[in-house]
Amino acid sequence: MASAPIIGISTYLEPATCGVWDTRASFLHEAYLQAVLDAGGVPVLLPPQPSESDRAAQVIAKLDGLILAGGADVNPARYGEQPHEKTGAPRDDRDDWEVALYVAARSVGRPILAICRGMQIVNTVHGGTLLQHLPDVVGSDLYQPAPGVFGSVDITISEGSTLANILGSSAHDIPVYHHQAVGKVGSGLAVTATTSDGTIQALECPSALGFFLAVQWHPEQQHHDRRLFEALVNATPHTSKERP
Repeated sequence: MASAPIIGISTYLEPATCGVWDTRASFLHEAYLQAVLDAGGVPVLLPPQPSESDRAAQVIAKLDGLILAGGADVNPARYGEQPHEKTGAPRDDRDDWEVALYVAARSVGRPILAICRGMQIVNTVHGGTLLQHLPDVVGSDLYQPAPGVFGSVDITISEGSTLANILGSSAHDIPVYHHQAVGKVGSGLAVTATTSDGTIQALECPSALGFFLAVQWHPEQQHHDRRLFEALVNATPHTSKERP
């Protein structure tokens, strides 16, 4: 009997309060876990930890797929810039760990879905840059209307792309929550979805050994539509003995 694919998801490591405890904790919005469960996978949390390549490779070897989740701003030093006044404090431990996970997963062709911050991490690994405060560029707070409030946008999707094969030529009312976005696109990456103002909403990598999709929006919030997560799960080996 085929086993359910094990999907690793990167997480926060932030100050948190739980009962009488006030401490740093690894956590992740339940929406990510539910999305993987709905798609037929088994979610496993991957908190920031020492990021030696051997450790990341060992973790990836145990997984069938990888999700780089949303979260705090990527350190601008990674793409050679000084921080904007609106850029959040760096989480170098998470940056380092997610870069190591991505490189390890990419090297063995493990299926990858990168979401929001995850797409930004991927772009910087490929030598790209980020727009540090999108309202300065587009002139509005469309993509992050208020703290804890998702925006809603329509996107146009490139014909023949992996994303188009999943969603079609466009998608409407997708949930967004980001004040940063891809600036210069990294080497080897292709833009496959944008909004009407040109903001990049998806990247793909034609040279990837396996399934790879990076999106700027938050598909885990689309409880009625699990197609991106299903595509990730369906791209994995379904038994541990099939894992290279």
